[in-house]
Amino acid sequence: MNRLSLLVAAAAIALVPATAQARPQWTKAQANAWYAKQPWLVGSNYIPASAINQFEMWQAETWDPVRIDRELGWAQGIGMNTMRVFLQDQLWKQDPEAFKRRIDQFLTIAARHGIRPLFVLFDSCWDPDPKLGPQHPPIPGVHNSGWVQSPGMAELRDKARYGDLKAYVQGVVGAFAKDDRILGWDLWNEPDNPADQYKGQEGKEPLVRALLAQVYDWARAVDPVQPLTSGVWWHDDWAPSSTRLTPMEKLQLGESDVITFHDYNWPETFERRVKQLVAWGRPVLCTEYMARGNGSTFDGSLPIGKKYNVAMINWGFVDGKTQTRLPWDSWQKPYVLSEPTIWFHEVFRADGTPYRERETDLIRANARAPKGVVAMVPSAK
Repeated sequence: MNRLSLLVAAAAIALVPATAQARPQWTKAQANAWYAKQPWLVGSNYIPASAINQFEMWQAETWDPVRIDRELGWAQGIGMNTMRVFLQDQLWKQDPEAFKRRIDQFLTIAARHGIRPLFVLFDSCWDPDPKLGPQHPPIPGVHNSGWVQSPGMAELRDKARYGDLKAYVQGVVGAFAKDDRILGWDLWNEPDNPADQYKGQEGKEPLVRALLAQVYDWARAVDPVQPLTSGVWWHDDWAPSSTRLTPMEKLQLGESDVITFHDYNWPETFERRVKQLVAWGRPVLCTEYMARGNGSTFDGSLPIGKKYNVAMINWGFVDGKTQTRLPWDSWQKPYVLSEPTIWFHEVFRADGTPYRERETDLIRANARAPKGVVAMVPSAK
């Protein structure tokens, strides 16, 4: 390259607009101003009953907008206004334009029902070897037997493939960065989950932690108007003053625009964690709760969330191929001869009838009540 070419190249670099740089984390004031404009947020983690995992929800061959429309109608009927929905990086690499079209179609359906989704980009839970194409059928009697990680371990270990992951993050977030049909971006679900039902994941956590730090930057570089987050989910002390936060938790709590967390414990534990997280001075959203057999219920946790203006997004909306009505221990003892005494997750049966009507009454009543006002549902006489 000659001297003139070098000068031209340098000038071109200098003219790159500032918006190409990662936007900063929202200030607390910005985050709280955004949250003040939202209704009290209530919803579920959503996947249609016909899908065993992210691939079956989004791949062209199994994409089912008619079912999605019907099921989100049930959500609208009980007052839900958000859904947490998982994407998968290989879907982008397979066909970016087709994937964006299906996301847009999902958003159109959701908006028709007054629902703004929180999209999840990456996930460290369950099968570390995801593969496009036909998915295996559910394992009889087993909870969430087909869910897949994103990225898989092969991608995570191969830094030469991180360019594909960056293209996915910036392609998806960038395409919808100004779209007010979207509530926010959950960059990585349970990034430090070891998923130890599966072998061959040695050294996973440091790789995920280093990559998550980059994912925050990649997403911010396309300047989304929606908040970015990644939720903490285990250990006992998430207070700002805690000396026990792990490096991953420090990254998540220190970089997120809004605070998100998971809790599947008794109400008193849930409330203690809410108080710890409120002290960070940012909006707090619970993006997973409600495991009846574990002590986490709508009756116990949802009123606490409403009291503290914490968004409440339970795990499991409709019974289907994920089989998450079955408890976690089904991985050790599959429920093949009998059903569990009570369903672990899910709000609705596959035909749209509530599993327990008092729960849907409670959700509806609190969705209708003003922020901060806890609506209780009287017991049947």
